[in-house]
Amino acid sequence: MLPHLLFDFGGVIIDIDYAATPAAMRRLSRAGSTIEFSQAHQAELFDKLETGHLTPAEFRAGLRESYELDATDAELDAAWHAMLLEVPAERLALIGELRRQGHQTALLSNTNSLHIAEINQRLATQYGFRHGIADVLDRVFYSQEVGLRKPGEEIFRHALAEMNWRAEDVLFIEDSPQHVATARRLGLRVLHLAPPLTLTTALPEALRAFPREYAPAGS
Repeated sequence: MLPHLLFDFGGVIIDIDYAATPAAMRRLSRAGSTIEFSQAHQAELFDKLETGHLTPAEFRAGLRESYELDATDAELDAAWHAMLLEVPAERLALIGELRRQGHQTALLSNTNSLHIAEINQRLATQYGFRHGIADVLDRVFYSQEVGLRKPGEEIFRHALAEMNWRAEDVLFIEDSPQHVATARRLGLRVLHLAPPLTLTTALPEALRAFPREYAPAGS
């Protein structure tokens, strides 16, 4: 059988510069404060936004209070979006081709309403998408809509149950080591897309290896 494909978003489909947002927000801080946000760790404020427990207005207020940011809503949003780079067309084409070959596909992303709206607008402008990245996938699971986030096991279990997938039949493509560790613990096969690997070069190779190395028992 063809493996099911579970994609992370940032650092896999869309390019991300994790340092850009802290740098942009530091420039807005009266005290030059560094926000507690990185690929490996983030403060509770960001967790709450990504699980839908804060509105954008509450998030902006939290940023101003926690890090002494003196900025308008538009300036805060621009700094928050600074990490978001390009969605290369060749990655979208690859996902589309894999779907045509018969792979089931889904997205599992730690994200928030502000980033979703920004990315959807960019994809509409650049590629004519009507529903954002959902236009090229069978299903999307956003942390802020599910109310759970990686690296917790429950969001993985939720996605597997909703897709009716067995863990051993899934190839999870992810760039963050802490999320890779959870997926492996749950029995998913993993492509750790650490730099300099890219989706278009590493995924076809991983899929060629999947039948030999990862074939489910009895297949």
